[in-house]
Amino acid sequence: MNRYRFLLSPTWIGWFALCTLFAVACVFLGQWQIDRREASLEEINRIVANYDEDPVPYAEARELFDSAEAEDEWTVVELTGEYRQEDSLLVRNRAHRGSVGYEVLVPFAVAGTEEVVIIDRGWLPTDSTDGSRPESRPAPPEGQVDVIVRIRPAEPAINREAPEGQLASIDLAQYQDELGYGLLTGGYGLMAEESPAPETAPRQLTRPSLEEGPHLSYSMQWITFGLLGFIGWGYAARIHARNRDFDEAEAAMTEEAPQATTDDGGPVHAASSAPAQDRAREASRRHRLRTGRLSDEDLEDAWVDQQLHR
Repeated sequence: MNRYRFLLSPTWIGWFALCTLFAVACVFLGQWQIDRREASLEEINRIVANYDEDPVPYAEARELFDSAEAEDEWTVVELTGEYRQEDSLLVRNRAHRGSVGYEVLVPFAVAGTEEVVIIDRGWLPTDSTDGSRPESRPAPPEGQVDVIVRIRPAEPAINREAPEGQLASIDLAQYQDELGYGLLTGGYGLMAEESPAPETAPRQLTRPSLEEGPHLSYSMQWITFGLLGFIGWGYAARIHARNRDFDEAEAAMTEEAPQATTDDGGPVHAASSAPAQDRAREASRRHRLRTGRLSDEDLEDAWVDQQLHR
């Protein structure tokens, strides 16, 4: 253990503390990835549980539009009523299949009630010549319409302005303020079907992915990185201890061996002697002979010498 006493020096303690801090950071990052995986699994479970179920009548699902909870997302609901096309708004910067465009929101007056909900009819591409507006804006069916939608919770407000007639996010409270009449602002319906079907309609958003992502492998990688810090510290300590042993053995050999000289009596330069690695190996061997800690190689060499000198 004496050969590793240098580990108690401030320098090596400092390196160990740095490895510890790095490992703690890696543990937190690994846990963050695990938390993200759990959130992904919860979302997948909601999709599996709700997305393909039979539609629920609006009368039984009204509270989902008023205060939708996370577990209610993707619940299928059927409604009857009329669109209020004149009050529709666009939501800007919405992604769909690798492109950015708009989603079109239309208020929907539910038949037999005085309530109005928001329906997201789908996605519209931007105009190729003017990215500030959609390429087209198909009108919804007129008169009484039967629709099937999937519940999505309202989105929070974001600190970003939007042009007139557009929203930066599906913030239903802001939508209500712009309309001047009451809405159910807890959730909205994402279009699945409508009858009668229009000749042209916005593109329907794709089914959400059931892939959980690489979060588990990333978390394992962060834990591995934290362990590698300690492994590197231990390996560096081992190399340092071995180099110190070589230095001490070479110093002992230098004190014991006579000074080599050239033909004219001058000292032999270190560069002209054996390579440093060979000299260190010989010094280590002599140190083991002096201390009595012989390796298998030393014993074999001694046996060979004995056989040669018989």
